[in-house]
Amino acid sequence: MSKYLLPRLNALDPYVPGEQPQDRRYIKLNTNESPFAPSPRVLAALDTEAVGRMNLYPDPIARVLRETIATEYGLTPDNVFVGNGSDEVLGFAFMAYADETRGATIPDVSYGFYRVYAQLYRVTPTIVPLNADFTLPVERFLAQHQLVAIANPNAPTSLALAYGDVERIVAGNPDSIVLMDEAYIDFGGETCLPLLAQYPNLLIVRTYSKSRSLAGGRLGYALASPAIIEDLNRIKNSFHPYNINTLTMLAGIEAMRDRPYFKACVQGIQAERARSTQALRALGFTVLDSAANFLFASPPGMDGRTYYEKLKARGVLVRFLSQPTLENYVRITVGSPEQMRALLDATAQILGEGNL
Repeated sequence: MSKYLLPRLNALDPYVPGEQPQDRRYIKLNTNESPFAPSPRVLAALDTEAVGRMNLYPDPIARVLRETIATEYGLTPDNVFVGNGSDEVLGFAFMAYADETRGATIPDVSYGFYRVYAQLYRVTPTIVPLNADFTLPVERFLAQHQLVAIANPNAPTSLALAYGDVERIVAGNPDSIVLMDEAYIDFGGETCLPLLAQYPNLLIVRTYSKSRSLAGGRLGYALASPAIIEDLNRIKNSFHPYNINTLTMLAGIEAMRDRPYFKACVQGIQAERARSTQALRALGFTVLDSAANFLFASPPGMDGRTYYEKLKARGVLVRFLSQPTLENYVRITVGSPEQMRALLDATAQILGEGNL
């Protein structure tokens, strides 16, 4: 760090992305990417003509993209905000609704960026521990009088909240924003989208990175009342008005329009998730019931770090979680059948070592 950095930022603990080692070819099951390529309609849209228009600024209001998203969910464009991945949308939400005077309530085990944004924007977070079984203690998120941010399904635990519990939380915080991060909702959770018509304090954040196979495109969006969308646009236009580039906009439009491809990819991941869960449990693993595109799993006879290191030595990457309450677990992205077979083969070798 330079001597010029603001003193309050010296202690900032940035978010650490999943590792991307370059020393060899790895089977990457550590960053929750889709094993499927983007929709063929996306590939067709990103043609020479589209690239040739890169000398011009993109549409700052992303009109067609927002219309496309709105149509998919039975909303109007005024209910839709778009950003550079859901991380940017989350960042704008923390800027808009939390500060030194109004904090944020978040689970102690959840998406790491919530704590990062709280620290960056001088927000004192209220950290709520999960139950012993990693479920969310719903009653402790009621009447918070400050921003409430929850991932549903949760990361890294993969568990989803029941629809009724989500409504309890939204209804129980009428004077503050409830941000439901639905990054993984397409893989098995029940969306709270129907609640938008009834609750003006609900902000739903989603991403194209998982179920739409566009992690490299960096595209996320929010669904909310027009007033909340106006708030987010006020922040965006004070920060980066042209925040969605031309090619990502085109990719997002076609990925959203290709419903058959989207459904086929989701169903493929769900099927592989079920097979892999069964196989790991047969090997003695504890695996939570996942509603996401990843598994939260504890290996038999070793902690999560040991299992992670042994897998990495065999060319397979999973995500080790250093948080004390998670030290016996790893997060495993659901990949292709070939990738998951490689994981299971490597796992069988690792477990067999203990019998030598």
